[in-house]
Amino acid sequence: MSVNRRDFIIKSALAAGSLALPGQLQAGILTDQYKRTGRIKVSELKKPVAIAMWDFSWILRHHRYGEFENWDFVLEGLAERGYNAVRIDAMPQFVAADTDGRIQQEFRAVKNGWQPSLWGNDYTMSFRPREALQEFLPKCSKYGIKVGLASWFLRHGTERKDIFLEENGLYRSWNETLTFLEQNELLDNVIYIDLLNEYPNWHGYDWLKKNMNRLSGLDQYKLDNPEANVPDQIISGKNANRQQQDFYNAFAVNLIRDLKKVHPGFDYYVSLDSSMELERMDMSEFGALDYHIWFHHNGKVPGLDKVGARDQTLDYRNIYSDLQAYWKENRDSLISWMNGRLDDISSSAAKNRIVCGNTEGWGPISWFDHPELDWGWVKESAEICVDLARQHNNYKFICTSNFTHPQFRGIWDDIKWHRNITSRIKA
Repeated sequence: MSVNRRDFIIKSALAAGSLALPGQLQAGILTDQYKRTGRIKVSELKKPVAIAMWDFSWILRHHRYGEFENWDFVLEGLAERGYNAVRIDAMPQFVAADTDGRIQQEFRAVKNGWQPSLWGNDYTMSFRPREALQEFLPKCSKYGIKVGLASWFLRHGTERKDIFLEENGLYRSWNETLTFLEQNELLDNVIYIDLLNEYPNWHGYDWLKKNMNRLSGLDQYKLDNPEANVPDQIISGKNANRQQQDFYNAFAVNLIRDLKKVHPGFDYYVSLDSSMELERMDMSEFGALDYHIWFHHNGKVPGLDKVGARDQTLDYRNIYSDLQAYWKENRDSLISWMNGRLDDISSSAAKNRIVCGNTEGWGPISWFDHPELDWGWVKESAEICVDLARQHNNYKFICTSNFTHPQFRGIWDDIKWHRNITSRIKA
């Protein structure tokens, strides 16, 4: 059935007061696509939302043969699985004009190499970010799915360079993107805006990374130790010095303040991962704390980095067997560790008088469909951690894993499991 034909049937059924799509009438997952529900911020949610960890795959796999080829189909599937919120990369770095004020409608994302991509494009393809947002966001409203806007600020194999090197590139990209979305009345369904994913480490904003490295003292160390073998860049996590810490705190605070002045009424933040110490972050302007954490970050579960490498020469039977053996022996201590971390996250949010949640977690950071791997541990980790998070009243948005995209067929196809765990999140 074509999308237009299905939309006609949906509209006709709604007008008649009935709707008879398999698996949807009972769940009540469709909403009137013409009904404007009004904007609600994540800090105003009465109950937690089950948020799907989508990223840039929604647009970079939206092509012939791509898992997101038909947005209606995948959003309907997401709602059928019980999710009522989704996080997406809004692609602000491509929505915004270039340094000379020129708006580019289409970009070419080049795929280098043939290693399977967990997220993003598996083929070289072209995408049109402005048109995509205009089409995709209303469809989220149609299926009763709230939206969190985010950005990794990556180049994605495109030829674009300017905005990644601009001192105000991140601010300008979001300012122009939000203006575009406001002009097209596309923000009513947005519950938060994550200005930079896993700040200040894991992103593509080169200007920020350059200045973080400049403050590291690395250049002077190289001058003082010319024979030393040191990397050209360092990651500024727990080892950030005081200058770096002051810099990234001031940058985030000022960025949020500046955007609030021109685009008020939103919950802004920068998301974090567990390489960042909560006590070092200035959250005075945060609307929420989105802290990504996995058992992977405990640092002791064997084989996870090998799985993430997707090296097809490895024997994944042995890797998964060792992982399962370690999990079975250390399950209780790992759960205790996770429980303590979630206590810290909830307490930090409460201290800053904001809500908390996570859009990424819980077992591995990277996983994929492979005949010698199984999704059992991913699912068990999610079940455990969702129940731990639900012990805290200020956890208002909770994911089920890093793999709620249709390209991860081994877990996506288990509709019963998704419904069970999302119902626990929303209870």
